[in-house]
Amino acid sequence: MKKRKITILLLPCMLAMSLTAFGGETETAAPEAELTVRATEYGKVQGAENGENLVWYHIPYAAAPIDELRWAAPAKPEAWQDVLDCTEPGEAFLQCGTDYTTGEIKVSGVEDALNLDIYAGKTAENLPVLVYIHGGNNQTGTSMEVPGNQITADENCVYVSLNYRLGLLGFNCLPALQTEADATGNYALLDIAQALDWVKENIAAFGGNPDNITVSGFSAGGRDVMAMLTSSLFKGKFDKAIVFSGGMTMAKEDTSADLIAAAIAPFAVEDGKAPDETAAAEWLLTDGEDVKEYLYSIPADKLVTLMTNASIRMSGFPHLYQDGVVLPEEGFDTAEYNSVPLLMLTGSTEFSLFSQFDGYFFSDAVMALSEEEQNQAKAFAVNYGSDMYRIFNAQCSAQAMYDHYDADIYVCQVEYGSMNSQTQIPAMGSFHGIFVPMLTQDHTYGNFADFSTAGYADMASLFDHYLTAFLASGNPNGEGSVEWTAWTAEDPKSMVLDADAEKATAEMKDVTSSYEAIMESMDEDTTVSDPIKKDIIANVMNGRWFSAALDAKYGNAGL
Repeated sequence: MKKRKITILLLPCMLAMSLTAFGGETETAAPEAELTVRATEYGKVQGAENGENLVWYHIPYAAAPIDELRWAAPAKPEAWQDVLDCTEPGEAFLQCGTDYTTGEIKVSGVEDALNLDIYAGKTAENLPVLVYIHGGNNQTGTSMEVPGNQITADENCVYVSLNYRLGLLGFNCLPALQTEADATGNYALLDIAQALDWVKENIAAFGGNPDNITVSGFSAGGRDVMAMLTSSLFKGKFDKAIVFSGGMTMAKEDTSADLIAAAIAPFAVEDGKAPDETAAAEWLLTDGEDVKEYLYSIPADKLVTLMTNASIRMSGFPHLYQDGVVLPEEGFDTAEYNSVPLLMLTGSTEFSLFSQFDGYFFSDAVMALSEEEQNQAKAFAVNYGSDMYRIFNAQCSAQAMYDHYDADIYVCQVEYGSMNSQTQIPAMGSFHGIFVPMLTQDHTYGNFADFSTAGYADMASLFDHYLTAFLASGNPNGEGSVEWTAWTAEDPKSMVLDADAEKATAEMKDVTSSYEAIMESMDEDTTVSDPIKKDIIANVMNGRWFSAALDAKYGNAGL
């Protein structure tokens, strides 16, 4: 296990020394030690005060996934004797991303990052627990994505955010790694399952109720939560679920393995394992010990440079495998769900963040168009892509699950920022992540819009009211708010949130649409020429999480 900083608490000489941190009997403890030091089953941890809250960073819930543990179920962390210093944020899991100031591809993070952060009020006791799984396409991201200081106060809960294995270290279904019985390539899900076990066993020491755990996630984290609802591995590990911009996505093992082998093939050629990439891919798809040994020999910081910038396309990085072990072979067509109260939220303009920065709009073909044509092309992609993305995130999931789901489903659509909103955000609309400033003022979305207005603050307060009630009971309703009714096939209404400059609005509305209706509107749209429309459909909207129906109609390639 990677060496970590250890804190030994030394009290002033006028006081008796507490022997708790050393495994001895306790005589007297300093007030600050009593407040920030908590016991876990593996050892004691020291947190830090942050205003009215306490926070413990990077507490290990599993051993470092290195050497023989690289592609294996997570092992329990080794116990420690002294008090573990958890007062400063730790590093994220190893990942690769683009430095947008320079355009360089950079590797960051560490492998020894199977850890979690805990935020709690100073007097927290038996409070609901909210566990958060960060986004980033399961390739990038960090437990610090949504800090919990504000959430613990606003939602009266204990907040836990975790790191997990990413990229090909978190998802890899090559046959050589799957030779044992009940093997799975869904290593990141195994990490999350272990983290939830850790929470259930230890959270009481931090003021949380182990019998009232809500698991939540944003984007890829939300899709992970949706997958967990289908998994027998996660049965009983949580009591409620919240999915922010998630949706139903899984991948077939065989097709995924083909793509992964093709991605690693250049390394195998470079290392003399095959004469060309075709032969290398064929070799990597065999289940021999020689392939396994080679895969383990590839440096981790080299592996994470593969299959980057997937841009919400499963073909760019296939994960969440329907392996019949962690996830059902039939995927979301399963009839067996972990039925817990479920809240799903989407923005109404979810595709703007991906479409606006799509490389197609910087291609020579588009740059040759007039400025007006370029703007019309971008608007076409955002409008119709977002309409598909918003129903994918919530409505379509509710429809698919409803007949086999034995708990209430609540659906929310944030309209704020969209063309239909009382407060519009130019170009971005109600973008992917529009909810984050409602949870915390410590966010990175300030470049898109001013989220300090009275209207947005009122909407945030209103959402906090619903969220607090949901965390406590599984029902978002409380006194003084518009009633949020559960979604049903017979009455498919969503809670629609919006705000003007001063005041929020909440209304139950039927915002149902269908892929067929959206594509019919696309076909009838005359704001762009047919050639431009064809190119957008083939190059910008294609292959995305939400575009299976579109790809089938227009013959786009997918996973």
